[in-house]
Amino acid sequence: MTASATPDIKSLSGFVWSIAEILRGDFKQSEYGKVILPFVVMRRLDCILEPTKTAVLAAHKSLPKGVDEETQDMILFGAAGDGIKVYNTSELTFDKLRGQDARQLHANLIDYIRCFSPNVRDIFLEKFLFTEQLKWLNDGKILWQVFERFCEIDLHPSAVTNIEMGYLFEELIRRFSEISNETAGEHFTPREVIRLIVELLIANDDTKLTRRGIIRQIYDPACGTGGMLALAEEALKRFNDSIRVELFGQELNGESFGICKSDMLVTGHNPEQIAFGNTLTDDAHGNRKFHYMLSNPPYGVDWKKYQDPIKAEAANQGHAGRFGAGTPRISDGQLLFLQHMISKMRDDEDGSRIGIVMNGSPLFTGGAGSGESEIRRWMLENDWVEAIVALPTDLFYNTGIQTYVWLLTNRKPKAREGKVQLIDASGERFWTGMRKSLGSKRREIPETARDQIVRLYADFLNGESGEGDVAKIFDTSDFGYREIRVERPLRLRFDVTEETLNALSGQKAFEKLDAAEQDAIRSTIASAFSGQSFTDRAVFLKALNKALKAKGIKVGSPVMKAIVEALGARDETAEICRDKDGNPEPDTQLRDHELVPLKEDWRDYFAREVKPFAPDAWVDQSYTDDSDKQVGRVGYEINFNRYFYTYTPPRPLEEIDAELKTLEADIAALLKEVVA
Repeated sequence: MTASATPDIKSLSGFVWSIAEILRGDFKQSEYGKVILPFVVMRRLDCILEPTKTAVLAAHKSLPKGVDEETQDMILFGAAGDGIKVYNTSELTFDKLRGQDARQLHANLIDYIRCFSPNVRDIFLEKFLFTEQLKWLNDGKILWQVFERFCEIDLHPSAVTNIEMGYLFEELIRRFSEISNETAGEHFTPREVIRLIVELLIANDDTKLTRRGIIRQIYDPACGTGGMLALAEEALKRFNDSIRVELFGQELNGESFGICKSDMLVTGHNPEQIAFGNTLTDDAHGNRKFHYMLSNPPYGVDWKKYQDPIKAEAANQGHAGRFGAGTPRISDGQLLFLQHMISKMRDDEDGSRIGIVMNGSPLFTGGAGSGESEIRRWMLENDWVEAIVALPTDLFYNTGIQTYVWLLTNRKPKAREGKVQLIDASGERFWTGMRKSLGSKRREIPETARDQIVRLYADFLNGESGEGDVAKIFDTSDFGYREIRVERPLRLRFDVTEETLNALSGQKAFEKLDAAEQDAIRSTIASAFSGQSFTDRAVFLKALNKALKAKGIKVGSPVMKAIVEALGARDETAEICRDKDGNPEPDTQLRDHELVPLKEDWRDYFAREVKPFAPDAWVDQSYTDDSDKQVGRVGYEINFNRYFYTYTPPRPLEEIDAELKTLEADIAALLKEVVA
């Protein structure tokens, strides 16, 4: 392949992939990307900067002494070319390096990298740790071979466009991810999943996206290598090739950040819009709002290390901050990312749309009043949740668990107001098996299935056209319930036996008495009530007080409580224990909680579902919701199985019995052949 060739992306990808074969033996397969991807970036930048190299060097030499870094960048960016946010002040280029002594290549490449503008130098040195990879290549005597092969590729935008460069980068990332199955899921979301999310996001935006002169800003708060951002831009460009797309993201993993920022550089985007750091504790994009947001945040990853600033923001800023609705349990931060994205929805006419893929935990984990439930309540009562799509299992490289795509917007069309559409796309019609598994990835969503899922969503289907088993529409309040506390009265029977008297010794309040006091109380109770039973606590306590008083024994309430605890036993035939006001005293062991659908009055539910089976039960009306102050605590959960589970009856016993007899006969015949 010559530098003057204009290869198609498949052949170019194959050529670059062939360079990785040089690394065999010196590097693990999982480490190929750490060498090849930085080299691709460096070669692309070299090709972009070569035409203006002379102008940049001249501008650099003419810089006034003591110029600050910001001014230097502004001057040299301008010399590098319109819209180019990178420069290199080295006299060297790939062509010049190729013509020099091969023994000096390692030192020359290090010098070349250090002459890049700070924004790019940081990627190579701090994120890619590329100097370490170059040392390994040099020590293995293969640096020149790898470098020379890259010199053969022309990656100038006139030969490989920004769009084509994005395809190349995506293809290489995919390949390197697939041969590194143990970490692929951390850095790479399967393309068919990303395309599904993107197509769902823009499914009903045809009119908005076909206008002239429009700008759309896309954001991913856990952008990884940037695959979601790249495919979202591609989809928007298909709608309208004149649309201006601005990409924003933030990533915590240094290597993934380096790849994503490099992708922005080599495809002509502003790399400064990709930030490094923890999105949840240090939002790099401040008060900026976005048209489209999409993400695949980490599943089931705890946020214990970052809990202090997150909880402080939730407590101090409330809904003025990002986490005012609540915080989920410390073991899973997915709903923190979703709240963060909601905080970045635009307030203008177009509003914002969010697509996020999460596991099942955010759907139903946490009971009424918990952080998860309160976050779901906040989203549903604000009517932001538009649809949730259940995906097939075994789609991702590092996990086979069930995943769900949530779609949210603050500009619902009229027909969707107060509604949530659930789509169960987990069935066999929506996936095909892969010929070869890649880690945990054994299935993929074919294009036909993707089109069907998007149609179900876009047409807002609710069982129409025979799709009732996979698409259903609900009111937002259908997912809510009111948890009421149901109490039953305490009923105690008191038996005075040697065993119950001995049980007094296990009571802390009783043990604090001196031995003489303990013996006096035991002997008084034994002589007065030995062998007796009481089914009314009030009667027993009256008799007990009388007996103790007759012996001149005074006991405090803690000791009296210890006596009741030791001698009393629950008995449903006993009389109800009552407090000083005559009200039934609740038995905490019989306490129960009922979940009343939010659309139903709790009184009607209690009268129908509880009272006939427990006539002595009552609802604790002091157990109220913190928000609406009404009886019972409000909770929200979305249980797909409840709405889509179809009962399949077992086969008839006769059929199973006949099958077993056939198997027994087959086994007997085989044994007969063996013996013969």
